[in-house]
Amino acid sequence: MLKGERIGLRARHEEDVPVLRAELYDDVVNSSRAEGDPWLPMAPGSKDPRLVADEPDPRCVRFSVVELAGGTLIGTATVWGIDTHHRSAHLGLGLLPAARGQGYGTDVVAALCRYGFTVRGFHRLQVETLTDNAAMLRAAERNGFVREGVLRASAWVLGGFLDEVVLGLLARDWADGAQD
Repeated sequence: MLKGERIGLRARHEEDVPVLRAELYDDVVNSSRAEGDPWLPMAPGSKDPRLVADEPDPRCVRFSVVELAGGTLIGTATVWGIDTHHRSAHLGLGLLPAARGQGYGTDVVAALCRYGFTVRGFHRLQVETLTDNAAMLRAAERNGFVREGVLRASAWVLGGFLDEVVLGLLARDWADGAQD
């Protein structure tokens, strides 16, 4: 397990899947805002590629996020779009509704940066998020990410196009523990 100050990133367990599906991915609004693909209903027991626990993908690493204090599942974190030639990847996370607004996001981003820069040896990490996602913007910026641009009207979300912010962090600019 990769540990932050208050959270741990661990492998996805089968028992995590129904919780993550029910609290994150079955929520049409949340899923539509967080995913690059349209929301689709998933039949109970079906293999959701976003939640798989046992099928490794060399371009994507999926973690379950747990509270260190009690081991409670509080969300999901992903390093995706891994490019081994350019040594870069993208970060994403989703916290269960009960875990939001408690500062976990900043700790998750810090742990993902440690994984990306220290464990994997990446040169660059990137975050894309909707311009109104203040929590993700704050979590990324507290960890040293710099706003690099806005992708105007690039995300189709529930009937309209929204702008996205692109944030980047280079290994040379990363300071482990840069959180406020």
